[in-house]
Amino acid sequence: MFEGRDMGFATAGSGGSVVLADAMVAPMRSVPEHNWRDRLAELDLVPDLGEDIGSLRWFRGLATLTALSVAAIALLPDFGPVYGAQPPLPTEAEFEEARAQMIMPIAYGSDSGKRMAATDAVVALAGSPERPRIELTATLGRGDSFARVLQRAGVGGGEAANIVSMVSGVTSLGDIEPGTPVEIVLGKRASRNEARPLESVAFRARFDLNLEINREGGVLRLARKPIAVDETPLRIRGTVGDSLYRSARAAGAPANAIQSYLKIIAGRTSLSSLRPTDEFDIIIDYKRAETGEVKVGDLLYAGIDRDGKSAIQMLKWTLGDNSQWFEASGVGESKGALSRPINGPVTSGFGMRRHPILGYSRMHAGLDFKGGYGAPIYAVTDGTVTYAGRKGGYGNFVQINHGGGLATGYGHMSRFAVSSGSRVRRGQIIGYVGSTGLSTGPHLHYELYRNGRAVNPMSVKFTQRAQLSGNDLAQFKGKLNRLKSVKPGAALVPMRPSTRVQEEPKREIDRLTQRMDGHNIRG
Repeated sequence: MFEGRDMGFATAGSGGSVVLADAMVAPMRSVPEHNWRDRLAELDLVPDLGEDIGSLRWFRGLATLTALSVAAIALLPDFGPVYGAQPPLPTEAEFEEARAQMIMPIAYGSDSGKRMAATDAVVALAGSPERPRIELTATLGRGDSFARVLQRAGVGGGEAANIVSMVSGVTSLGDIEPGTPVEIVLGKRASRNEARPLESVAFRARFDLNLEINREGGVLRLARKPIAVDETPLRIRGTVGDSLYRSARAAGAPANAIQSYLKIIAGRTSLSSLRPTDEFDIIIDYKRAETGEVKVGDLLYAGIDRDGKSAIQMLKWTLGDNSQWFEASGVGESKGALSRPINGPVTSGFGMRRHPILGYSRMHAGLDFKGGYGAPIYAVTDGTVTYAGRKGGYGNFVQINHGGGLATGYGHMSRFAVSSGSRVRRGQIIGYVGSTGLSTGPHLHYELYRNGRAVNPMSVKFTQRAQLSGNDLAQFKGKLNRLKSVKPGAALVPMRPSTRVQEEPKREIDRLTQRMDGHNIRG
């Protein structure tokens, strides 16, 4: 029994060994041999150059990149111009044909276009006819004169002078605003050698006046056409809120008027002290014409109301030649330091110093301001020029008396802008920087005198007051009451239609238009 099993195992084992050996040999015999194409396909020619830097695989990838770059450069196309067929140059006849059809500038002779020689059928004109009537509009420019505007438009010198004389008898020529259009109609002239006669001229001479000059019976006659104007001042009130400026702008006040208003109020109190519940009161000069134009003027009144009472009331009033702001009581005040006489830094102060020319120490009774040659010099405040001329080491010197024992002096000027006895205002140019007298270079020597003695200009402040009294005070209070009686927004109420009889239109088209407008209004 055991032998049989052993034999069986032996047989089975030997049989198994034969089968295993055959199984191992069979695959080895079935593996094909690799040719060069297969090896080339398995070769990695484009490896990642960020890996295995310096290895044989990496250098193979670098060689591939270099070869591709060289090939790309070698195969780069040529971008040279491609020449096409050139048209032949035109012959002389073709050139003249094309030249006859083009337009040339006058500067080149304007020798273009086809021309035909005149035949017997062509009769030359003795003269070209003129237009019997010319209508044009001229504009008065800034700095221009009314007479020059007329003459440039073709009006003869004699007629232009006559028109200027007629207009001057009605209103000042300076009242005509720059930019005013002037409607001119010129008639037929008898000869080309003389100016056309004027038939009519019409323009706006003032905000409230139109003027027309027409030729009637060979004579020029002037006709006035007044324009109804409402001069009710524009009053604007509102609450200060978070911002006085923004609140006033939101209420409709012009920006320029608000700037003036803030400046006046800031001279009486600090703007930061105003409460959000305070009310601002602004009154502006305001004119409206019946033709629709509006003219906004200057600020007339500036006020602040607090708790139902007027805390600040300032009214602009003209006293003599000066206009300034007065309180409701009739007291005017302007205070602060004297303004600077020149826009430049101080280079030498008040006190003892070594003179740069004389070489020894002596009193420097003023301030030296740096300035370029010819720079303007300003009066530090209002006053009267008491001296303007040469004065020793000061060179060209100006002295101004400001009243109240105060006076100022300005030395080393190059030239004067005022003369002795003239009245000057604060900020007015009185001369120009120079280097006359004992001076090493262009600058301004400025001195301030109190009761005839020179004092340090940096130590002096001033307060100017003006008090109205008598008839001036009564007129002042009357104007103040009239302005405060104006209701806010009263100037914006539509104007009443004019009661003047309208002229009948001269042109048929205007008459038809007027009739159509009348029908539309009635409908």
